[in-house]
Amino acid sequence: MIATEVIHRPIITEKANAGASDVNRYTFEIDHRATKDDVKAAITELYKVRVLGVAVLNRKAESRKNKFGTFGGGVTKRAVVRVHPEDRIELF
Repeated sequence: MIATEVIHRPIITEKANAGASDVNRYTFEIDHRATKDDVKAAITELYKVRVLGVAVLNRKAESRKNKFGTFGGGVTKRAVVRVHPEDRIELF
């Protein structure tokens, strides 16, 4: 897969920023077909950093109710990327 198709966007939340500053872990929303190897290659290519590890998680949206019944949202896939201590990713 092409690197720009694998990584959709970085996740900028308070918890993700704390992980980035404390333990050098960055969170990204990725394509649902991407594997850990795809994510590692894409991060290395886009940000020119050394990736030590990748953790992938699928997040289901909460189901909602209306007068016609219940329905669910989409599933998003996230990757938490651990980067070498000497490297940094500038997201801003």
